Amino acid sequence: MLNYIALLGWAPKGENEIYSLEELVKEFDIHGLSKAPAIFDPLKMKAINAKYIKALAPEKFAEYAVPYIKQTVKRTDVDVEYIASLLQARTEVFTDIPEMVDFIDAMPEYDSEMYCHKKMKTNLENSLQALKDVLPVMEALDNWTIDGIHDALFGLIEKLGVKNGIILWPLRVALSGKQSTPGGGVEIAYIIGKQDTLDRINKAIAKLS
Repeated sequence: MLNYIALLGWAPKGENEIYSLEELVKEFDIHGLSKAPAIFDPLKMKAINAKYIKALAPEKFAEYAVPYIKQTVKRTDVDVEYIASLLQARTEVFTDIPEMVDFIDAMPEYDSEMYCHKKMKTNLENSLQALKDVLPVMEALDNWTIDGIHDALFGLIEKLGVKNGIILWPLRVALSGKQSTPGGGVEIAYIIGKQDTLDRINKAIAKLS
């Protein structure tokens, strides 16, 4: 907050905008003051806050983030420290976290059109087929680790000869009901566990059929 307020009506030399109080004192130059009235930009403030969050040591970020995670994640069978590690690069303010992870406990209602992604080249038809292809691979997987899930899914991608997004985008949507998540299909599957993953994929197949 102090860093942001210092930039209202004052522009430091160079591109840097992140300063400690001591650095601000050293850097301040009256010639950087603007005659125009300062404009309070909450988006700019959030962007500066995000830079501070990204600069935190991972363990310090987890210390701050875990209470927010637990506001919506009540499950005791998930690794909240791992969830925190995925959140740090995506967090602008800590109060955003509960909504970012609420899908872990329960799938939200979502529109099937979410499976349609121009960049990923997915639509309702190939998303349904992707999930049908993924299901037996996940059912047969015993090594339910990040590496195990990753290798199984990318082995399927290689076997089918398709782009990553054709498989991974439908899986992300099927497991989260969201377009933006901490981590992708691999990480979400690991977090929620094998049985929940299979249940969600089956429900997504039924939804698209």
